[in-house]
Amino acid sequence: MNNAIKWGFGGLAAAVLAVGVWMMQGPDVRVFELTAEAALHQLRPGVEVEAWTFGGTVPGQQIRVTEGDLVRVTLRNSLPSPTSIHWHGYPVQNAMDGIPGVTQNAVQPGESFTYEFTAATPGTYWYHSHQQSATQVDKGLYGTLIVDPKEPKVQYDKDFTLVFDEWSTSKAPMNEGQASGSHDAAEHGGQEAPGSSHDEVMRQMYNVFTVNGAAGAAIEPLQVRSGERVKLRLINAGFQTHLLHLEGQPFRVTDTDGQPIEGGELVTDKLVAVAPGERYDVEFTAGGTGFWIDDHANSPYAADLMIPVAVDGRTPSAEPAAVKPLLPRLDVLLSGKPSTVAELPVYNREVKLDLGNLTDASGIERFTINGRIAPDIPSIPVRKGDKVKVTFTNNGTADHPMHLHGHFFRVLSKSGVPVQGAPVRKDTLNVRPGETYEVDFEADNEGNWMFHCHDLHHAAAGMMTDLRYEGFRPAFTPDPGAHNESE
Repeated sequence: MNNAIKWGFGGLAAAVLAVGVWMMQGPDVRVFELTAEAALHQLRPGVEVEAWTFGGTVPGQQIRVTEGDLVRVTLRNSLPSPTSIHWHGYPVQNAMDGIPGVTQNAVQPGESFTYEFTAATPGTYWYHSHQQSATQVDKGLYGTLIVDPKEPKVQYDKDFTLVFDEWSTSKAPMNEGQASGSHDAAEHGGQEAPGSSHDEVMRQMYNVFTVNGAAGAAIEPLQVRSGERVKLRLINAGFQTHLLHLEGQPFRVTDTDGQPIEGGELVTDKLVAVAPGERYDVEFTAGGTGFWIDDHANSPYAADLMIPVAVDGRTPSAEPAAVKPLLPRLDVLLSGKPSTVAELPVYNREVKLDLGNLTDASGIERFTINGRIAPDIPSIPVRKGDKVKVTFTNNGTADHPMHLHGHFFRVLSKSGVPVQGAPVRKDTLNVRPGETYEVDFEADNEGNWMFHCHDLHHAAAGMMTDLRYEGFRPAFTPDPGAHNESE
C-alpha cells in the first residue's frame, strides 16, 4: 500500500516539511525545536488575526514519532509573555507535564526549556500552552502529537489530522497580552460581562470556525482514491463541541483520546461529537464520489467548517444544505464489541465531583466543583497503586469536558447505565447538563496532576482541582519571579 501520510492544510504542511524543523539523533531519539512566537495568521482570504504560534503556523508543527522513541522537544520563547507546553492526554513523567507552578516554572521571554519523554503509548494527542491557557491556546498556541505504533495492526493509505478551533475577529480593545484571535471579554479580564452566560458570550464572539487554521474557501480538499482505506484524526483545540458529519459516507470510530475501541460498528449519517480537548480517530473506505465533512454545531459560524473530500480528483458536486438535518450523535459507549464482564476492583478512593455554576457578588458567572471555586477546592489525595473511582454529576447549565492529566480513565457508566459496548478509556470526558458518569483509574503515575474542565475559561473561572500523590515532591524549585499561572 502507498501508506502516504497527509499532514493537513497550508501552514501545517509547510511547518512539517521545513528544513531543520527536526532531525534524527540516533535511531530512537527524535529531537525537535519549537519557537513560541507571534505571527499574522490568515483564516480565510481577507481575514487575518494576530496569532501566537509554535513556529509561525496554526496549528504548530506536527510532532510525529514511533512507539518506543525518546522524544526531546526544546521550547524557545520569543513571545512577550511567559509560556509552557503541556502534552495533552499523554502520560509523561510529572516533571514534563508543562504546568507552571506545579511541574515547572514558566518559560520566560528569551528563555528555553527542554521536554523529554518516551513515546510509550501510541495514538492521537496534542500539545498546547498551559500558562494562562484560556488566553494563549485561544491565540493559537497548540499543535499535534502523533505516536505511531511500532507494529501497526492496520495499514492506512491516507492519514489526515484535522484540528478544529473557533476564532473571534472582534476589534474590541484587548487586555495586555491578548490578541484579536482571543474570545475573552477584554474589559472583564477574561470573564463574561455581568449578567451574561458563558455560552451566550461564546455564541456572540466566535465568528470564524477553522480546521487546521483555515475557514471556508481556504480549506483545501482531502485527496483520496476510490478503495483507499483512510484515517481521520479529529482533534478539538477550541472551546465548543463540534458535531462532525461525513455526508453519506460509512465510517467507524476506532479510537478515542488515543485509546482503541475494539470492533466499532460501521455507521452512516451519525454525528461525531468532539468536545474541547477530545480526540476521535475515524476510518472509512473511499467510495466512488466525493463528499463533505461538515459541522452541525449550534452556531451560524459552523458553516465555515465544510471540508471537501475529493475521490479520484472529483470534489463534491453540491454544498451541504444550509439547514442541517437532525441527525443522532454516535454514542461510543454503545459502540464496539463488549468484553467479558469482569468484577470491578475494590476502590481505595471514591471521589464525587458535582459540577455546577453560580453568579458571584459582582454578577460574573463562575464554575464550581462541589460548590467551591478554585483555589478553594481541596486536592484529591491518592497513593501509588490506589484504585480510584470518580463520579461526575453535572447539575449546572453548561457542558464540562473534564480532563485528568497523566492518566487514562475507564468509563463505567452513564446516568446509571453501565457501558454496553467495548471498554472506553479516555483522558477527557464531556459531561453535559443532567448527566452523571462513573469512571475509574489506577494511580500509576506519581506526581501532582491537574484535573479540570477543558473549556479553559471554565477552569480559569473556578472549575479546577488536582490529584496529589502522598509523599511526592516536585523536582523543581518554584521561582517567585517566574509568573507561574497554570490557568
